[in-house]
Amino acid sequence: MSERCDEQKGAGMPLIMGMSVLLACQFAGELLARGLGVPVPGPVVGMVILLLGLVVLGRVPKSLRMTGEGLLRYLTLLFVPAGVGLMVHARLIGMDFWPIVLTLIVSTAMTLAVTAWVLERLQRRYRQGDAS
Repeated sequence: MSERCDEQKGAGMPLIMGMSVLLACQFAGELLARGLGVPVPGPVVGMVILLLGLVVLGRVPKSLRMTGEGLLRYLTLLFVPAGVGLMVHARLIGMDFWPIVLTLIVSTAMTLAVTAWVLERLQRRYRQGDAS
């Protein structure tokens, strides 16, 4: 029984470290976004900071991987507030229904076009690397 308790105590430390890294990146992003006055949300700047840190490190630490996987497991819960917002503001959304639909269609088409263009460029570069 004692061994099992020791294992459970040891399992929590990587999660705490991973969450600390995520929160530190978000905090740094908030500081930078507000301090520099950039029109980008702090958490987005924090994700860029995290990405740069992981690129420099060259790997994802175990603690961060465990924390990320744990958060992803419950990702669907984050859609509950958005769903409630849709229900609460249905009449307001209905008043601007067609502009919203048009914006969604155009932005989705643009995203698909840019993704296809980037993929095509990467495949071309990859093929050129194989030829040489």
